[in-house]
Amino acid sequence: MKIAWTGRYSGYSLQALRKDLISGLIVGIIAIPLGMAFAIASGVKPEYGIYTTIVAGILISLLGGSRFQIGGPTGAFIPILFAIVMEYGYENLLVAGFMAGVLLFLMGVLRLGALMKFIPRPVTIGFTAGIAVTIFSGQIGGFLGLRDVAKHEYFIDNMKEIGLRLHSLNIYAVIVALVSLACILLVPRLLPKVPGALVGLLVSTVVAALLFSGDVATIGSTYGAIPNSLPALRIPDFSIDNMLHLWQPALIIAMLGGIESLLSAVVADGMGGDRHNSNRELIGQGIANMVAPLFGGIPATGAIARTATNIRSGAVSPFSGIFHGIVVLLVLVVLAPYASHIPLASMAPVLMIVAWNMSERKEFAHVFKTKSGDTIVLVITFLLTVFTDLTMAVEIGLALAVILFVKRMSETLTVAKVLPDPEDKHAKAMPHMVQEGHDCPQVSIFSVEGALFFGAAKYFENTIMATIHDKPKVLLLLMNKVPFMDTTGERNMGELVRHFRSHGGTVLVAGIQKQPLEVLQTTGLYQKLGGEVFFEHTGDAIDYALTRIDAHRCSGCKHLAFRECAELSGAVSAAGPAAAASSRGYGKSLGKKGKINLGV
Repeated sequence: MKIAWTGRYSGYSLQALRKDLISGLIVGIIAIPLGMAFAIASGVKPEYGIYTTIVAGILISLLGGSRFQIGGPTGAFIPILFAIVMEYGYENLLVAGFMAGVLLFLMGVLRLGALMKFIPRPVTIGFTAGIAVTIFSGQIGGFLGLRDVAKHEYFIDNMKEIGLRLHSLNIYAVIVALVSLACILLVPRLLPKVPGALVGLLVSTVVAALLFSGDVATIGSTYGAIPNSLPALRIPDFSIDNMLHLWQPALIIAMLGGIESLLSAVVADGMGGDRHNSNRELIGQGIANMVAPLFGGIPATGAIARTATNIRSGAVSPFSGIFHGIVVLLVLVVLAPYASHIPLASMAPVLMIVAWNMSERKEFAHVFKTKSGDTIVLVITFLLTVFTDLTMAVEIGLALAVILFVKRMSETLTVAKVLPDPEDKHAKAMPHMVQEGHDCPQVSIFSVEGALFFGAAKYFENTIMATIHDKPKVLLLLMNKVPFMDTTGERNMGELVRHFRSHGGTVLVAGIQKQPLEVLQTTGLYQKLGGEVFFEHTGDAIDYALTRIDAHRCSGCKHLAFRECAELSGAVSAAGPAAAASSRGYGKSLGKKGKINLGV
């Protein structure tokens, strides 16, 4: 019987199954040393990384929103998890990981996946580069085979510790680490399809066993033998007090996990020609991180390097990710006793290369060279990540990015006094037309361009108030280039309206866009102004403005700001300018031809 595949499995066949099996096998082999290395660097036993790779890896592929995503422990989590283990302990890391899973699940259910895309790039580059430095520096002791190196939470303390222990350098460990590093660097060039990290571990382990047996620390001598099966299901301490105590680490795990997972999914889309579902991806990540701690697993997320390898290996569907978890499980059952003989010095180069690859050094240099506000955000986020912790780095980095964004947006708002240019075929209102001796004393026209929000609203009000000295009869605001207005902008506009009305003036609005119009309608300012003062076209608004001026002040005026001024200044009829305006179709009001359909 033929199975009818749908969705991500549409058109699935035996040939596709074969490709998924091959890619799953390749990625599974790569994931084994990485899972152990990430766990050790995070301050927990290596088998916990294997459990995470199996449980979370299968669930992320099965339930996530990306066709090719490979999930598991990643380098980005190392500093965070290590800090949590140092402060709260391994058992509470499981609780924080579970809570992070709940948060990710809720974010997906509430369709907040798109919000992750709004994390500024300088912040992500800064903390990613900082994490890379932390990972790399954390492997120096293992690479040199230093003894009795105590792990500290902060970078400076760890560097001091390494300096104090340099006298215990183990030349045999250095040789083993160099052998591993050479394999990692050379194998991909000679045999592109063979995972260099795995070869490096195997070769350096054999070298250590044959030449330096007992002289180099191994996984077994440091952490004990690795069990060859998954642990029994267990429930961590989910008491209310404990969870309240762990809300901050849970939040940062969820945030970083969401960012890295969706970033990995975007990379997968570009490589595989697919399009992921960000909300479903968060749901899958959430469930995986809720289940993994029940088996002793640490927090997991989408792994960019393994996902890319999965695609390059020919993956067709999420089955490849499921197969990768099964492969790791089979290796755990069959080969776990042998993994205990892997030297710790062999694993240090693996993580050093991971740190180098994730450092975003080219992107870092690119942003740094701009010497802009983004450079400040980048450098501060990077330094805080290295010298304090990721939580503070992200919080301050985001705050700086928001402040700089508000500053930039406020600088984009321009408010200029304008008049129609008779040389332009459309008689557009232009700033250069406003000159001494050529500026209507009774009608002031201002062009407003940019977002009218809390960062720029006061500038909008002050600029107009400071420019007007002769209390004109009419203020015309050209707002066709104001895409957004918030309630602060509305309030400042309201202050402007109240000021003009207090001395008998009239405020007109031309070309207002939909969003600002809706704000004015919601707050009631539109109703206070009256629909008849809103115009679609500037010309119609000027026509109406000329019906509101004082005819006596026009008599003998030499400014001649408008085409009608010659008639109004020297040949005003007894009926006054209103009659003249009416005879030329002035004052087309709301609801008549040429006006905005306001929907009210």
